[in-house]
Amino acid sequence: MSVRIGLLLFPQVQQLDLTGPYEVFAMIPGASVALVAAGPDPVASSTGLRLSPTTTYAGCPPLDVVCVPGGAGINALLTDAPTLDFLRARAPGARFVTSVCTGALVLGAAGLLRGKRATTHWAALDLLSAFGAVPVRERVVRDGNLVTGGGVTAGIDFALTLAAEIAGRPLAESLQLNLEYAPAPPFASGDPETAPPEVLALTRARLAGSRRAREAIVAEIGEAPVAPADWARPEPGS
Repeated sequence: MSVRIGLLLFPQVQQLDLTGPYEVFAMIPGASVALVAAGPDPVASSTGLRLSPTTTYAGCPPLDVVCVPGGAGINALLTDAPTLDFLRARAPGARFVTSVCTGALVLGAAGLLRGKRATTHWAALDLLSAFGAVPVRERVVRDGNLVTGGGVTAGIDFALTLAAEIAGRPLAESLQLNLEYAPAPPFASGDPETAPPEVLALTRARLAGSRRAREAIVAEIGEAPVAPADWARPEPGS
């Protein structure tokens, strides 16, 4: 069995959105994993890690899996015609069209989420509605051949889920064991529903600027109105 997987690479990608799934996909027997970018030059992730494309939009071979990771750089992709055209052209021939974190918004901007259940990072989940999607607050959501992962670390869950679809559950579970993927975080702050109120407030304050910028873009290009998030409003029970 051979399978071709393409992960979009772009400036200011959230590297774990990309490298988490890459680590899983690269371990699937018969899989070839490409980092697909607009051009051939290395790019810096949102935290400065430099990554090199292995192919370009123009030179990319047919793909069985198309995956869009997220990150600060997706704001530029939301209106980037070459990227959106690439996704629209490759989606019909792919076995799976996928995303991690805010990469789902790029699929939405390409018109690939209409009527579909999808997920993304908790701080952007409501924005999916602007592209005709049905937001679902889960780590991994599948709707037909569309598979979306939640924020950042959920990309590993997403990749293992897809590995089971591609190569069977026993192999996917073996990959999980090989990676010793048995999360036991030191804090219960990985979800807005379990994080302490002060942690949630701090995180929302840190994300407020990028959220406002993203809201403005989605409001401009989306198919439905965007309700601005009141980041100063306390969460219920806080």
